[in-house]
Amino acid sequence: MSIPQIQFGRTGLKVSRLALGTMTFGLQTEESVADRILDKASEAGINFLDTANVYPLGGTPDTVGRTEEILGRWLTGRRSRFILATKAVGVMGPQEWERGASRKHLLDAIDASLKRLQTDYVDLYQLHSDDTGTPLDETLEALDTIVRSGRARYVGVSNFLAWRLATALGRSDLRRLTRFVSVQPRYSLLFREIERELLPLCEAEGLAVIPYNPLAGGLLTGKHRPDSPPAPGTRFTLGTAAGRYQDRYWNERSFQTVEALREVAAQAGVPLTTLAMAWVLANPIITAPLLGASKPEQLDDTLAAVGYRLDPSLKERLDTLTHEYRFGDAVR
Repeated sequence: MSIPQIQFGRTGLKVSRLALGTMTFGLQTEESVADRILDKASEAGINFLDTANVYPLGGTPDTVGRTEEILGRWLTGRRSRFILATKAVGVMGPQEWERGASRKHLLDAIDASLKRLQTDYVDLYQLHSDDTGTPLDETLEALDTIVRSGRARYVGVSNFLAWRLATALGRSDLRRLTRFVSVQPRYSLLFREIERELLPLCEAEGLAVIPYNPLAGGLLTGKHRPDSPPAPGTRFTLGTAAGRYQDRYWNERSFQTVEALREVAAQAGVPLTTLAMAWVLANPIITAPLLGASKPEQLDDTLAAVGYRLDPSLKERLDTLTHEYRFGDAVR
C-alpha cells in the first residue's frame, strides 16, 4: 500500500492523504508500541505526523510533553522525511502565563516543543484552541515572529469557530502578517456541524483541512456496545479526557446511528471503520484526516480507506442517515 500525496491548501507543500495523530502516545500507548505504530504508518506512506505540547491526551501535569518526547526520539535520524505538526495554547504549568495564545506563552512554548521534538523547526505550528482572552493581533504577531525566525514553516488553527477564523484571516491580511494555512476541526459521521460554515470558509480561503476524531473516538469502529461500560484503556476511560469523550458520543442516539451504519457497512461488504474514514475522505474539502491507534493492527482498516472507492449512492445514503449531526439544518 502506498498513501498518495495531496496539496496542503494553497501552499506549495504536499503531504500524505492521511496523517497520523499521536495523542495516545505516552499514556494509552507505551513508547515501544508507539514506535511500532509510527513504523507501520511510515511504511504505508504516511509522512505527516501531528502532535501537541499537552499530549498525551488524558494525562496529568507530570505527563505533559511526553508525546512530543516520544516522537522526537523516533524521528532521530529521519526528521527530513516527515512533515511535523504540533500545537500550543493548552496548560503547560501552574503559572497563568504557561497557557493561552499570548506572545509570552507562544514564544516559550515553541522553544520547549522544539527541544522535546529534538528538532530546530516544525512544519506546521497550530493554535490548539481559541484564546479569546488574548487580542488576536498579539497572537498573530507572535506567530509571525515564530515563522520569520524559522522555527515554523506554516501556522494553522484547531477548534476555531468559523467567524473567529475569518476575523483572524482578515487581520493577518490587513497587517501583512503570516496567514493561517490550515484548520484542524473535529469531523466524522457523528459530528458534521463544520459543514455548515467552517468548511465553506476553508474552501473559499484555500485552507487545508486536517480533521481529528474521524472515527468518533473509536465509536465508529463498532467495537463499543451500549449495554456494556466503556472498555478500560479506550478514550472513553482515558484519564482526564474520558468525560469529554463520553459527553460527545456515549449516548443512545449515537449507538442507534452506529448500529444503522454497521448494517450499511455489512451490506457494502466493508469494515465500518473503513467506510467511516472513506466517507471523510470523500469530501473534496478535506485534505488529510488524522488517524489514530493504540495498537499497530488498528491501522489496517483506516489505511484501507484510501484505496476504497465510495460509490456516490452509498455516500448519499450515509449523508442522509447522519444528516441530523450537522446540527441546525432541517431534517430531510
